[in-house]
Amino acid sequence: MKERMMDSIIELFGKKGFQGTSIQDIVDANGVTKGTFYYYFKNKEDVLVHIHQSFIDHLLEGQENIMTSEGLSNQEKLYRIVELLIGNIRINGHSALVFFQEMRHLSEEKTAIIMPKRQQFQLNIQKVLEDGIADGEFKKTLRADMLSYAVLGMANWSYFWYEPEGEVEEKSLTDLYMQLIFNGVKEETNDH
Repeated sequence: MKERMMDSIIELFGKKGFQGTSIQDIVDANGVTKGTFYYYFKNKEDVLVHIHQSFIDHLLEGQENIMTSEGLSNQEKLYRIVELLIGNIRINGHSALVFFQEMRHLSEEKTAIIMPKRQQFQLNIQKVLEDGIADGEFKKTLRADMLSYAVLGMANWSYFWYEPEGEVEEKSLTDLYMQLIFNGVKEETNDH
C-alpha cells in the first residue's frame, strides 16, 4: 500500500508541485483515509524525503556499478553515467522533477540528510574525470570539479524537457551530450 501510495504521490507532486498538493489530494487519489496516510507518513515532508532518498540511492547504486566495472576506460565510465541519467528519465520522470524542483521545501535537518548523497554523485563524476586526466584520456588543463558540474547540469536539465517517447532516442541524446563533452575533453593526438 505504501509503495502504491508513493507512486500516486510522486505523480501528484510532479504535476501540481509539493505546495500545490494537499494531503486531501493524496488521500483522494488513493481512495484512502487521512488516517491511512498518517499511518505510513508523519507529514508531506516525510514523503518528500522518501522520494529524494529513493531517487538518489537508485542513481548512486547505478553509478557505483559503473565505477567498479572492470575494464572500462574513464571515457566509457563517463558515457555510462550520462546514459544512466538520461535513461532514468523514462523510468523516474516525475521523481526526477520532484527531486530537482522540490528540495527547497525540505527543512535544514532533512536537507542535511540528502545533500551528502547528491554531493557524492557529483564527486564520483569528478573522480572519473580526474582519473581520466591522470591516465591521459582527457586534457591535463581541465578543472574536473567544474566539468563535473557541467556534465550534471547538462544531463539533469534534460529531466525538464526531454520526452523519451519523442523523436530523439535516449541513446541519441546521450551520444550528442558525450560528443559535446568528449570533443572538449579528449586529449589531442598527433595521429592524422
